[in-house]
Amino acid sequence: MTMRFVIPRDPLPSLQPANSMSSALLRVTALLGMTTTLLLAGCATFEPPRPWEKGQLAKPEMQFDADPLEAKMNQHIYTSKEGAGGGYGVGGGGCGCN
Repeated sequence: MTMRFVIPRDPLPSLQPANSMSSALLRVTALLGMTTTLLLAGCATFEPPRPWEKGQLAKPEMQFDADPLEAKMNQHIYTSKEGAGGGYGVGGGGCGCN
């Protein structure tokens, strides 16, 4: 008596789209995903700015906070509410040891 093994033709039938509309939607989604990935990868840089480019980054309009006085006031309010100070480039935490 010989044993026969039956190998299915499609081992993962659930991964295939049910109709042509699903197939087209899957292709469009994959294409959109690849395009988005390539566009976002083009925005990445692997080297720091060169010295002559740092002048543009040091301009006041390139700062995160447009008004330094308002930023300092918001920082003061935040530390007052939290009950802790420091951590913004200044030594000391209220104990008198700088």
